[in-house]
Amino acid sequence: MTADAATIAFYEANAPRYTLSFGQAPSPHLDRFLDRLETGARILELGCGAGRDSARMVERGFRPDPTDGTSAMVRKAQERFDLPARQLRFHELDADAEYDAIWAHACLIHVARADFPAVLKRIGKALVPAGWHYANFKLGDGEGRDPLGRLHNFPEQEWLEDAYRDAGFSLVETERYRGEGADGVVRDWYSLTVRRGTQ
Repeated sequence: MTADAATIAFYEANAPRYTLSFGQAPSPHLDRFLDRLETGARILELGCGAGRDSARMVERGFRPDPTDGTSAMVRKAQERFDLPARQLRFHELDADAEYDAIWAHACLIHVARADFPAVLKRIGKALVPAGWHYANFKLGDGEGRDPLGRLHNFPEQEWLEDAYRDAGFSLVETERYRGEGADGVVRDWYSLTVRRGTQ
């Protein structure tokens, strides 16, 4: 299991432009997710980009651990918000019950389908029992590349839900909505808020 080279190269090369366009305001789903957590909760952010969401977590009294798969994005998060961001790719996550929650906004979309179950198991292992996790995805009907050349898993809704259940998560809240990605394409997205090992 390794990160897709072309996708990593895109973010390394385009970090300044990308973070300027998408790095201004936190995700509209973030505050609702944070409302579920106790103040001071330890939150791992996967794919932090320029750090907008981790910065919001700090504002609200949480303890984020911002990570991204590309060194260019890590530098942006450090420079823009003075965050202790560090480089971490999904397959390198090796924490064991260290986090109360894991936030993964628009980043797990780049995990190859064959690698997806293993990544979810790593996320589950990194969470405390009954820990929270959020992720959102561009829906589709099969793995492929977007107009910018980035790998996407483009999952179906049922495939996603089954993958999370198989990894030991319980679905708490889901939402299907229309959204525009960095490639300028408007698609159906699907967000999931789940908990580790609860019924």
